Amino acid sequence: MTDAALPDRPDESGPQDDGLDLRASDADREQVAERLRDALAEGRLDMEEFGERLEETYKARTYRELLPVTRDLPGARTPAPVNLTKEPLPAGAADWAARIGGTAGGSAWGVGILSGFERKGRWTAPSRFDCVAIMGGGELDLREANFASRETVINCVAIMGGVNVVVPPGVEVVVRGIGIMGAFDHSESGVPGEPGAPRVIITGFAFWGGVGVERKLPRSERQRLKEERRRERLERREERRGLLGGHGQGPHDARLERHLERHRERMEEHLDRLDQRRERRQRPRDDI
Repeated sequence: MTDAALPDRPDESGPQDDGLDLRASDADREQVAERLRDALAEGRLDMEEFGERLEETYKARTYRELLPVTRDLPGARTPAPVNLTKEPLPAGAADWAARIGGTAGGSAWGVGILSGFERKGRWTAPSRFDCVAIMGGGELDLREANFASRETVINCVAIMGGVNVVVPPGVEVVVRGIGIMGAFDHSESGVPGEPGAPRVIITGFAFWGGVGVERKLPRSERQRLKEERRRERLERREERRGLLGGHGQGPHDARLERHLERHRERMEEHLDRLDQRRERRQRPRDDI
């Protein structure tokens, strides 16, 4: 790499206690490579500079060797999630770190020709997943998945068929697919991701078909929130009973309270039935 393209390295003659001499991981090098790819797409680097810096990135052994590669680019910083200043990681970053870097299990492709395919539950998404749906469908549910790398590319080909990708809150989604008499869903593209969260890039081609993207809570989280709402309703009911009971009810007040209580119970049962119907309608998509 030329001196003009890469700033001078810091003087290493004196003692170094800033943590930059720690060994960099493969994930750290991939993060720097991702920043270089973004800079290439933005026109900040030409192909020659990009190739030189990418080679420098994969040769780097420490953070000190990685830092100059992106020093003159906007947003340049020491790769995460390693915290060199020993400060707490941002909220949620540690949880995501535990889900990134596993070994991909199972196949890295899915095919639905006059049929369907699915990947859901506890599985490890590879760094690239290719899928084809021809007069068929498929679903990739990433809500409970682990990720082999911080960036996952899902390449979809949908011809008179459809593919649905479900991501959990916090994941960054980038949609780059092309549709001809078909469409790629861009509604979740551009939503900022949480610190340390993976990035999902959806590419491919749709002809008389579509690729959808949904952001949903994991089933366990949805169930937890539902139980919390139920407990809150019960607590409010007990509070109302306590307030009415403490002021001395007459016969008319007692009858009115029983009537209102039956009405509230019927309304809650009605809302519960609506929730169950909504879940049943969504279940064929969640459990293809």
